[in-house]
Order: sequence, then C-alpha cells, then structure tokens
Amino acid sequence: GGMLTNLEGQLKQQNAADKLDQVLAEIPRVREDLGFIPLVTPTSQIVGTQAVLNVLTGERYKTIAKETAGILKGEYGHTPVPVNAALQARVLEGGAPVTCRPADLLKPELAELEADV
Repeated sequence: GGMLTNLEGQLKQQNAADKLDQVLAEIPRVREDLGFIPLVTPTSQIVGTQAVLNVLTGERYKTIAKETAGILKGEYGHTPVPVNAALQARVLEGGAPVTCRPADLLKPELAELEADV
C-alpha cells in the first residue's frame, strides 16, 4: 500500500533500506505515543515518517517532525486515547494543547477578502 511504498522510498533515499524491519517494529510504538491515531492519510504518513526518524537517528524522538508535533499539540483534533504526556509537554514548551475544533482558532477572513475584490 501507500504507506509501505513511502517508507521504502524514504529509507532508500537515506541508503537505509536494510532498516525496514526496525521501522515496521517502531510504527506501533509511535502510534501508541500519538494516541493510537488511525493509520489513514495523512496520519499514516506522519506516523511512518516519525518511525523512520526514530530508527535513523538511533534515538526515539531525537528529532520530532513538524507534523508529529502537530498531532501532539492537538492540531489534528482529538486522538482515540491521550497522547504521550512527556512528548506533548516537550512540543508544547509551556503552552496549552488545542482542545477545540482546530479550525475554530482561525480568524474570519471572508469580509476582508471581499473588500479587496
């Protein structure tokens, strides 16, 4: 499927195709840390990319992808179970997670755009 093909491609680009089994073993751990988020686009790619980063850097979450941080911050909505609290605190840097519908935080733009027309 798409996720596996992307993982293979990412690993080949890094000359690390031999690490596929390690990445496949890391995926369920990342998914658990991210609140058992469903593996559907785009979150399947986010989980897969973070698993690749964890394996290639040799340290879990040494590098946290921007999109992974977004899930931990609540920018992708609620997860089925709470995300890993330590990782969430790390990316929030003292801030608060998004607890409402993320789009509700956007300022209205229609009136301004209509005025520009």
